[in-house]
Amino acid sequence: MDHDDFQPPEPIDGLPEVPPEGERILWQGKPDWLVLANEAFMLRWVAIYFVMLAVWRGLAGWLNHDVERGVLSAVWLVVIGVVACGLIALSAWVQARATVYTVTNRRIVMRIGAALTLALNLPYRWIGKADLRLHRQGTGTITFDLLGETRFSYLVCWPHVRPWHVQKTQPAFRCIRDAEHVAGLIAEHARTEIAASDARAQSAAIPAE
Repeated sequence: MDHDDFQPPEPIDGLPEVPPEGERILWQGKPDWLVLANEAFMLRWVAIYFVMLAVWRGLAGWLNHDVERGVLSAVWLVVIGVVACGLIALSAWVQARATVYTVTNRRIVMRIGAALTLALNLPYRWIGKADLRLHRQGTGTITFDLLGETRFSYLVCWPHVRPWHVQKTQPAFRCIRDAEHVAGLIAEHARTEIAASDARAQSAAIPAE
């Protein structure tokens, strides 16, 4: 019996289909979930916010000579903050676990999405520029500025995008380890593939004698 909503398993983790002949997988990876939580989900700032609120409530109770009430309010804020940070950390972990970034000698593939899974196939000829931003934790983010009229939804692709670039979404490898090495692979093979593609186009344009 056929089911339209049945999704067959990936032949290779992170790829919707077996790569064609001549295409090789060079690298696969995922975001570092803790760095992703801080960079994309603002975990650190949420924690600081609740700590400041708790301290403020405690000081307010002390200044108003109602230490017991101030301490109780501070404790409740700490509990709420811990729950909120736990949910954020869980969301980042789920996102990272569901993600597979792939670099081949011909394209970039991004299998993203925890609830709604989709795969973005980005041939090198679609990519006008790739930018690398390194983080303090030893990870980095590589963003892809796409050529032409190719568009992706910012909300659907988030957090695997360059932050705040909503009008023209830039897909990104967020918070990956060994980012400099991966960026080098992309640069090297993008040049090779684009040169080969141009050569094939010129050869096809020359009429046979």
